[in-house]
Amino acid sequence: MVKIFSDEVKKLREEEKRWEETTVQKVISRFPERREEFLTDSFIPVKRTYTPADVEDLEYEDLNFPGQWPFVRGVQPTMYRGRLWTMRQYAGFGTAEETNKRYKYLLEQGQMGLSVAFDLPTQIGYDSDHELAEGEVGKVGVAVDTLADMEVLFDGIPLDKVSTSMTINATASVLLAMYIAVAKKQGVDPKVLRGTIQNDVLKEYVARGTYIFPPAPSLKIITDIFEFCKDNVPKWNTISISGYHIREAGSTAIQELAFTFANAIEYVKAAIEKGLAVDDFAPRLSFFFAVHNDFFEEIAKFRAARRIWARIMKERFGATNPKSMMLRFHTQTGGSTLTAQQPLNNIVRVAIQALAAVIGGTQSLHTNSYDEALALPTEESVRIALRTQQIIAEESGVVKTVDPMGGSWYVEYLTNEIEKRVWEYLDKIEKMGGSVRAIEAGYIQQEIANSAYRYQLEVENGERIIVGVNKYRIENEKPPENLLKVDESVRERQIARLKEIKKKRDNERVKKALEKVRNAAERGENVMYPILEAVEAYASLGEICDCLRDIYGEYTEPVII
Repeated sequence: MVKIFSDEVKKLREEEKRWEETTVQKVISRFPERREEFLTDSFIPVKRTYTPADVEDLEYEDLNFPGQWPFVRGVQPTMYRGRLWTMRQYAGFGTAEETNKRYKYLLEQGQMGLSVAFDLPTQIGYDSDHELAEGEVGKVGVAVDTLADMEVLFDGIPLDKVSTSMTINATASVLLAMYIAVAKKQGVDPKVLRGTIQNDVLKEYVARGTYIFPPAPSLKIITDIFEFCKDNVPKWNTISISGYHIREAGSTAIQELAFTFANAIEYVKAAIEKGLAVDDFAPRLSFFFAVHNDFFEEIAKFRAARRIWARIMKERFGATNPKSMMLRFHTQTGGSTLTAQQPLNNIVRVAIQALAAVIGGTQSLHTNSYDEALALPTEESVRIALRTQQIIAEESGVVKTVDPMGGSWYVEYLTNEIEKRVWEYLDKIEKMGGSVRAIEAGYIQQEIANSAYRYQLEVENGERIIVGVNKYRIENEKPPENLLKVDESVRERQIARLKEIKKKRDNERVKKALEKVRNAAERGENVMYPILEAVEAYASLGEICDCLRDIYGEYTEPVII
């Protein structure tokens, strides 16, 4: 094994000490540093400078070349020299017709793939006419009640030509079935469909809250999807294990990785217990991470994440297919970093974050729009967000070489330090019995809450500067004009469409299909096949989810004090 650096580390440390005591102290005595201690966003102490001594134990084997295990430097040998990342802007609001127009607009502007945002009722398995849906239909995403909505959503968009990501979890099985049904109606073989469903329910229990069923049946549905897609939709990414929402809830970058990988381990274990061979499903696992403002920490986070996942899959689960060990991930710039104050500043924040994601080696990227702290994005703001990616790709030069930060003593130190701290979390969660046990005990939720509280205190006491919020403020600032507003009539239109569908469909066929869903759930069979049959009969999302609620029950969140 070849060491990256020579054996002169001791000499180097002595020289660094002399430099600190002479050159540095002379300057500090006249011009003190701005603070006693500098920290990353994950509270890792940052030294004044880094040298080979800070990564003395690093061997090139721990990095290797891009496209080779443990994939620290990238999952492909040529990365963006061959093909750029997928520019996939997340979009969805109001009705299927309105969202369809936005998709076509984005594709015209150069977007490479679709990313669907669903409204809250759709995410938690309620139709638009349910009493709990009032005030929420079409507000944070598009409303989808039946296959008819999905047909409109993708009208004029050839599903064999685009890759589609759907941010959907508890109801992922139903929405995937609808997507497959639309493809079949277009004459597209499901075997050629490309895309991703988030399908990561465990993080809902700790960070987001759009769960329906308890963990055990939720895991069962997820592995049903793994099994179904292996045979029927082999190019589909069956899960996007998400750290994004964990980070948005207030975690650090280290906790984001640790809790995401703890959940991923549960999914792999559940699939293996179902009888699936690891190399049969692992190549279709994907991940979803946030990227925030601490530029070098975020780059190091992505590099460390690839090495951690490679080691988990090879050393713990015995994967032999290199694709099973490759961490493929989508990135979204940090929604929680956007400010309502001076919103145009968010363009700069998003550019910094997007650049970190690209240098960190993402496979897919969504850039937030500058007005999202105030409303859903307008066409203008979403175009600027997309142009940010395109300028990075076409003008910045960072795509010309693979892993341009590789070999930076600071970045390599951060990569190692982040990995070490993530493993400490993973070991602790493993001793608790795994992610599900840690969730049920409230441990993960409490860790996130503690980090969020610490962050907020730092903002409020001015220790952490947010430009335009607690420093460089504008008094009597006027809110921007022309914000996008969802028409309040959306719910009435959705209810009218739903009534019309229920009137026109073969309700006897629907009744039989729903009974098959209920029976499959009760017998422990794969529910994807009867769900697809029910969807094709135009059973509604709510009707299908109610059948599953009858068998699986609903999850109640534990009280954390």
